[in-house]
Formats: sequence, C-alpha cells, structure tokens
Amino acid sequence: MKKTPLDKIRNIGIIAHIDAGKTTTTERVLFYTGRTHKLGEVHEGTATMDWMAQEQERGITITAAATTCAWRDCRINIIDTPGHVDFTVEVERSLKILDGAVVVFCGVGGVEPQSETVWRQADRYGVPRIAYVNKMDRVGADFDEVLKQMHERLGANAAAVQIPYGSEDDFNGMIDLIDQKLYLFSDEAGKTFEIVDIPADYKDKAEKAREAMLERLSDANDYIMDKFLHNQPIAVSEIRNSIRQAVVTGHFVPVFCGSSFKNKGVQPLLDAVCDYLPSPKDVASVKGMNAKEEYEEISVSEEAPFCALCFKVATDPYVGKLSYIRVYSGKLSSGTYAYNATRRQKERIAKIVQMHANKQEIVSDVSCGDIAALVGLKDTKTGDTICDENNFIILEPMKFPEPVISQAIEPKTKADQEKLALALKKLEDEDPSFKVKYDSETGENIISGMGQLHLDIIIDRISREFKVDANIGRPQVAYKETLTKKVTSVGKFVQQSGGRGQYGHVVFEMAPSEESTKGIEFIDKIRGGSIPREFIPAVKKGVLAAAKNGVLAGYPVIDAVVTLVDGSYHDVDSSELAFQMAAGIALSDGLRKGGAVLLEPIMDIEIVVPDEFMGTVIGDLTSKRGKILSVGKRGNVRVLRGNVPLAEMFGYATTLRSITQGRASYTMEPSYYAEVPSHISQKIVMQGAAVKAGAR
Repeated sequence: MKKTPLDKIRNIGIIAHIDAGKTTTTERVLFYTGRTHKLGEVHEGTATMDWMAQEQERGITITAAATTCAWRDCRINIIDTPGHVDFTVEVERSLKILDGAVVVFCGVGGVEPQSETVWRQADRYGVPRIAYVNKMDRVGADFDEVLKQMHERLGANAAAVQIPYGSEDDFNGMIDLIDQKLYLFSDEAGKTFEIVDIPADYKDKAEKAREAMLERLSDANDYIMDKFLHNQPIAVSEIRNSIRQAVVTGHFVPVFCGSSFKNKGVQPLLDAVCDYLPSPKDVASVKGMNAKEEYEEISVSEEAPFCALCFKVATDPYVGKLSYIRVYSGKLSSGTYAYNATRRQKERIAKIVQMHANKQEIVSDVSCGDIAALVGLKDTKTGDTICDENNFIILEPMKFPEPVISQAIEPKTKADQEKLALALKKLEDEDPSFKVKYDSETGENIISGMGQLHLDIIIDRISREFKVDANIGRPQVAYKETLTKKVTSVGKFVQQSGGRGQYGHVVFEMAPSEESTKGIEFIDKIRGGSIPREFIPAVKKGVLAAAKNGVLAGYPVIDAVVTLVDGSYHDVDSSELAFQMAAGIALSDGLRKGGAVLLEPIMDIEIVVPDEFMGTVIGDLTSKRGKILSVGKRGNVRVLRGNVPLAEMFGYATTLRSITQGRASYTMEPSYYAEVPSHISQKIVMQGAAVKAGAR
C-alpha cells in the first residue's frame, strides 16, 4: 500500500444521536470514494458498516466499525460509531484516538439527548469537529432551528458554511457561502452535480448567512475580525485557511447540510473533511509516562520510537483476537515483537490488518497516524500502551462508564458451563462497559451493562456466536451505597493461635466525597511510623476490596473519601493480611456510623409526544417518581425532558406505546446517582437479605 504523507491523513469519527443517519452517511462516503461499488442501506440490512447480525436485524449500529478510503489526495480513516446510549463506550474509546469528528444532526430532530452526550465526549477529549445537518429532505426539517439549538444547547461557536436550497421534497442542493455558488443535485445516484450561480430569490438569504458566518468566524480569528470590522474584502483562500485554523484549535464549528439517503451533499462534506479537519501533525501533542514516572511528549513522526494505544479488542471467528490500535509515532512491522508497557510483557505481532468493517486486508507494516488491527496479541487489553521496549512509555489510560443494570445468567446444562464462562470472558475483554462477577452467596453469575438493550445483545451473541443456551434472570438495577456524614472509624484484627498470630489496627476518617468520584478515594496521612510504610498498600487494598460490598445490601460503595490517620502494629504478628482485614472492618464500621444510604441511577429522558397525549404521559412519568425539567415544541409535537429513576423504567417502551396509541417515542441515558427514598430502600435491603437467606 502506498504510504500517504502524514499531513494528508484524516482520522475521523462519525458521531451522532441514534437514527440521525451516521451509517447511511458513511455508506455514501464509501460509495463516492470508490471503496464500495453498491450503496448499502441500513433499513435493508445491507449496510457495509453494520455487519453484525444483530445490527442488520435491528437497523442500529452496535459496535464501532473502522474503514479507510481516499478522497482527493487524502486518506481518510473512518470510525462509524453507535448512536444508542447503551453502546456509548464505543464512542468514548473511538474519540480517545481520533483527530477529528463529523457530528451528524437530524434536520427534523435537531440537537437530541445523545447529540449532547457525544458533543460533551468530544469536548472532553478535545476533538475538533465539523457538523452535518442530515435529512433535509424530510417533512419538518428546519436547518435554522438546528443551528439555533447548537448555539443554545451545546454552546458551540457554530455557523453555517452552506445553507439548504429548497426544503423537504424540494430539497435539491446547497448554497456554499464561501464560494458563493449553488451545488445543484439532479442525478438520483448523486454522483454528478452542477455548480451554478446563486438564484436571485436566494441572494439576500445567502448574503445574510455569509455575514453571520464571518461574524462567528471573527470571534475565533483576529485577522478575519479586523477585516470584517473594517468592511474589507476577504479572499476565499483566507476564509478557508481561517476556518481550518479555528476548527483545529476547537474554536469554530462549520455547519454543512444534505440528505445522505437521497445522495445529496456528501461530496462537499468530504471536501470539508480534507480542508478543515486536522491531520495527525495538527493535533495537540500526545503525552505519556516514561519509566521514571515523568511526563514525556511523544514526537509525531515515523522516525520516532514506536508507540500506539490499543483502543478496542474484538474476536474474529477466523483469525481469533483482533487488537485495534492507533499509532502515534514510529513504525511496526508484522513478524516482529512489541512491548506492552501497561502489562510489562512482550507481544509477538503475527499479522497486521487494515480493517474494512469486518473484512481484513493484510498489510506488512503500520506507521505514525495509522489505525489498524494486530493479530496474535495474547495479553493486550483495551487501553493498553504498546511501544518500543527500549523506549518505555505509558499513554493516559481510558476511562469507562459504570454499568447501571444487572442480570443473573446460568447455563441450561452442565455441559454448557465451561462454554458460558469462556464466552463471558471473551465478551468482557471486548467491552469494558460489560462486567461479569460471581455471587458466591447465591451461586449465580451476574452480568452488568449500560442498559437493557446492551444486555439483550450480549445474551443474543452468547447464543449465536458461542452456541451456549442460558437461562436469564430478571433485570436488576445496579444500586450503590455511600455514607452521608463525616465519621472516625476503627478496625482491629487480632488473632492468636499458639504460634505467630495476626495483628492489624487502623483508624480512618471517612467522609462523603464533595465531587462525584464514582469510587473510593484513599488518602494516607500516617506520620511518625505508627504503621510501617510497607503495610500502607495492604490497607488500601483492604479498603478497595471491602468497598465492593456495602453494609446495607451488599452493593458497591462510591463517593467516599477514606483517610488513614492512625493505627498500630506488632513487631512479630503484623502482616499484610492482618492490615487488609483491619481496613475492611474499619470501612464497614465507618459506613454504619456514617448513616449509609442506597443510591440509584437516575436517567435523563426525552419523550417526543403528540399534544393530545402530553398530559397522560406527564402523569404516568410523575407516578414513576419522574421530574419534568422542560417542555418544548418541535414541529407539531411536544418534547418533554426530565429525570427518572431507572428502577421505574423497565418495560416503559410498552407502557408508552399503549398510552399514546404507539405515537410517542423516547430516549434515555444515565445521568447521575441519587439517594433512594427510605421506604423503597427498606424494601431493597429486605429483598437482598431474603435472596441471600434463600441461597444459604
């Protein structure tokens, strides 16, 4: 494969709310760049990027699929991500390694809940982006309203660089505000289009939109501001260069429009990807921790030592484990060895493949800026750094959301037991938001995920891919526990058994965390040697182990700060085990004294409902302990936004359909944890005790 210069590589993601048209847009990109020769359709189950059986049946994207194509003189590596909140981890790990993103918005739906989520994720990773308002051919499409919502809901410095020509069924192209030309699409396949002058009846509108664009751009570029304020002419090349600079620095978002399904507007979008989104050379430098535990900047070049991040692990039925990597520096060849710095292990690179959805193209090597998959890595997991053994470096690890829903799973027959364990292990390796644990008290395997759909897909894959029949328990909410006040707790573990005994003694100050930490923060304030330094890691280990099971109903403890302030030891009897046990006793003691409470996941919900059913839907949501935060209007329907406990939402799709004659829809995503009301908390604690008593 001919090597592309680094400044001509674009590593981009297509991100959006569910059903905004990400996969359809990607299909058109592949078709117009010559990567595929037939248009695949999501609704027909023929989309190239939706290759899983579950994706084709449901018409949704479940796993982030990678591909590569060429446009003009650029090579574009694309990751098509899911829009459903249950698979948000796929977006998270993709954005971690991408240089830029195309955010797709529905021309009718506008800025929807998951649009906000992916936008915040892109903000967190500092990913430059351009926006594409899709479905401009649909009834109710409103480009200006979507732009307004981007300003209000996302706080984006966004401006149209194109405006639609025509609307709904009469949408025939777009007016480019930079070149001041009309792109007219009359060919049904969209392969050819005319570039003509702006019609007279659109000139005023285009002039106003161009003024608004330059005004927004001047906020991000002093040169444009100076010329704009002094009414000086600005050359097309100056506008393009300024937009590129502002996009790369994250200060400006150019907005494009089109209809991917009707094959209109994708080629100008591809031009924008090449013109405005950054190459690997343009993005902020990547830093890692070297062997001396000091931050070190990585040189983005092929001559530098090899360094890459494994951002995804997948199982292929033919070649086995695929480890997807983003190469940040240097070069790697197949048949050689690389060093997994995270796990301190050498790994042999059996084969390197360029991915095109689920198809593979063998390549001899990968270098700086590439996204590819490695075959043959045995111990590498998602988030691991692979580097040159002589130039040790660990890149910043990836953070993943905590599961909010759990189910029990068991094999139908004894023969399936081993196969189920193997399947769960492989799926857990693939998906960091999917967790498996064994409950020793009930003798069940508990699987946890981001939502009901997430677990349904996992169970379906266990049956289809791994040929395991399993019995499934009812969904359970992933509750948490925390304390509500500051306390001092003591843990003492003393055992004498004739010979050498065990002695550990710790004193903790425990307090609720001021910020939502999602876990336990351990602080060591031992001074003067009341506990020897070698036992401090054992104390921390004991705290973290005990925090997996709280004192109320055995749920994990979160949002607590545990400070080790004092303790004592015995010259002979003290050991790491004794201090681990003492730490566990002290944590339990602190939770009981600190007024431990149960926390439940609260979901952000958006319901789109016709006017006549709004009162019924609000009443039903209120009965589920929901709170309505806002009521908006979108076309001829109402948009309700609010918060509701996950525990009340099982089977809500059926309920909503029945009370609105099937005319309403909703989307939901995890937002935060809140205290469970006391009368419900008591029931949960009693149920937990009854289950454990029955298991015994």
